[in-house]
Amino acid sequence: MRTSTSVPKSLFLSGIRDNHTRGRVADFLKSELGEGADLSVVSAFFTIYAHHALKEELSRIGRLRFLFGEPRFVKHLDPESAEAKAFLVDASGLQLAKVLSQKPIARDCAEWIRQKVRIRSVRQSNFLHGKLYHLAREGAAAALLGSSNFTVRGLGLAQHGNNLELNLIVDRDRDRADLKAWFDELWNNPELVEDGTEEVLLYLEQVYGNQAPEFVYYKTLFHLFEAYLDATGKTDAELEQTSLFETEI
Repeated sequence: MRTSTSVPKSLFLSGIRDNHTRGRVADFLKSELGEGADLSVVSAFFTIYAHHALKEELSRIGRLRFLFGEPRFVKHLDPESAEAKAFLVDASGLQLAKVLSQKPIARDCAEWIRQKVRIRSVRQSNFLHGKLYHLAREGAAAALLGSSNFTVRGLGLAQHGNNLELNLIVDRDRDRADLKAWFDELWNNPELVEDGTEEVLLYLEQVYGNQAPEFVYYKTLFHLFEAYLDATGKTDAELEQTSLFETEI
């Protein structure tokens, strides 16, 4: 791992990766993502920009099993909605050129998912909170456990403003094996998880596909007047909760 001259080398003897003074999660992944690696991830978010930043390393893996810890991120994939999506939410920290190239980034990510990725989500909201990165390759394993989501800032990939995370590299074979067993048990339990791969691919196709001019026009109008519409909705809701007596007025 590369060390900064401003950071004491002794800190990197620690297994903590915080994206600040104790190394980045991205560097841990880069050092472990080799040819044919089997990657298992638990995260609340997956962003196409994080995939783009690690595209070279992720293209070499054998497969990725990605488990969403919050079901609403898979069940409510509506590209016409104003809500931020779990797959695109972390554009912050990127240069404008990257944001403007969203379509090809989404297309590349979709193609990679078709080839190497399966996505599942827990069924119950507020049920799974941990974050996990487990890698297995050529009989060896590596694992990191903590708080980092699969986002640009969560992995420490932003040019500035990375999240201060608390992750720990798991360095005992017994614990790495047990984490893998824990993930497999959850992944293979249909009562707890459900597949979301096709929903994600459908959403990404709508992101990088060409939109009708009418859709672009209405979408632009919505964002221009979004604050006004939100305020109007609040007023209507308050009126519904207010008892108005019939008067001549």
